[in-house]
Amino acid sequence: MQRVYVTGAAGFIGFHLCEALLAEGFRVHGHDGMTAYYDPALKRARLSILQGREGFGFTEAMLEDHAGLAADMGRFRPDVVVHLAAQAGVRYSLEAPRSYLSSNIEGTFNVMEAARDLGVKHLLLASTSSVYGANTAMPYRETDKADTQVSLYAATKKATEALSHSWAHLWALPTTCFRFFTVYGPWGRPDMAPFKFTKAILQGEPIDVYGHGEMFRDFTYVTDLVRAIRLLIDCPPERPASAGDIAEGDSLSPVAPWRVVNIGNGEKVALGDFIAAIERAAGRAAIRNLMEMQKGDVVATWADNRLLTRLTGYRPETDIVTGMAAFVAWYRDHYRV
Repeated sequence: MQRVYVTGAAGFIGFHLCEALLAEGFRVHGHDGMTAYYDPALKRARLSILQGREGFGFTEAMLEDHAGLAADMGRFRPDVVVHLAAQAGVRYSLEAPRSYLSSNIEGTFNVMEAARDLGVKHLLLASTSSVYGANTAMPYRETDKADTQVSLYAATKKATEALSHSWAHLWALPTTCFRFFTVYGPWGRPDMAPFKFTKAILQGEPIDVYGHGEMFRDFTYVTDLVRAIRLLIDCPPERPASAGDIAEGDSLSPVAPWRVVNIGNGEKVALGDFIAAIERAAGRAAIRNLMEMQKGDVVATWADNRLLTRLTGYRPETDIVTGMAAFVAWYRDHYRV
């Protein structure tokens, strides 16, 4: 069975991915810095579950430690590397911009170098729908030009896509970058709207609704996202013989074994409908505090997920009512509300 090295293993998505891989019998080694961007107790709780599973190992360290990361990966000798660790958050990038440069760019480069040195069969890197930035044509397609990022977070993620393309070209390293679209679900991050809104609504406190509620997002349930990543592991890109061999709509590079893939539901949900799904699950009405758009935010996201389906035969399908009911149930249980 394949050996998979997962960075950000104690994070929201990393935790769910590790659980899914371990359930299939994969050997998994996790790496996480356990930073205090949000409550480390939540990360520790996720990690405690993983550490009870057969086939799982873990290293607590920072990606910026190149020598340490290379040694750790070298000891495990992975077949596949899934790089999820990052400094996340559009709004936090206004407060602590340098952390995005060190974690997202330097950290990703260190992962790429270690993967190259070990000759891994497939490197998968997390990107974000935020790279589409000011693009207005929707649904977003992987082949769309994406050069107008409106947040530093998005800019660093686009930079890592470019860096990984060069590495794939120079060293024939099969690389897939996947762009996430507003991921939510049990064990989710406290800095994201599903968590913040649920907490406030259950406590009878107001929620800050940016853009006066006139916003849309392509919400992706975490287990759907993880299923897509798992299937993409088995789809390492191959450098085409010529540009003419690339199918229409495929983001495969003409000069490298490199591809970018959207992972989203393929439908946009109005912010009001999202809030209504939480209200329904919580059994309480929200107190809305309507506010202007925040710097770095975009009005809408919407994924074209046909490339994902073409490659894997899979399409995320959990609707927002079902997904938020599961999240609210987890929140009530975990925090005993």
